[in-house]
Amino acid sequence: DVQLQASGGGLVQTGGSLRLSCVLSGFPFDHFAIGWFRQAPGKEREAVACIQLFYGTTYYADSASVKGRFTISSNNANKTVYLQMNSLKPEDTGVYYCAAGQPGTRRLRVGIDLRDFGSWGRGTLVTVSS
Repeated sequence: DVQLQASGGGLVQTGGSLRLSCVLSGFPFDHFAIGWFRQAPGKEREAVACIQLFYGTTYYADSASVKGRFTISSNNANKTVYLQMNSLKPEDTGVYYCAAGQPGTRRLRVGIDLRDFGSWGRGTLVTVSS
């Protein structure tokens, strides 16, 4: 049974930092890709970043405008995926979710698609005050 547990959200001022964690259990860790997604109030859920656990390859969603500010990484020994968020902006506010899926490399090079991720954890709320 695939389980994902996200944590690390909170309230931070503009320009601040947070690190989100996603602890994984119940499946072969390195057989999957783990994505971080977020949903702002009144908006659709969007992709933020993704990491292929076997290769360690990372991808960032252009639409989320996080390149250079957010970094996704993994600790395979602890079965944990992180999202380090720096230079936070009010528009980064939302509920952040981690999810597991098996999108191929070719597909990820095009973009991170929510439909490729079938197992989702409960979200963690990030609020960036102006």
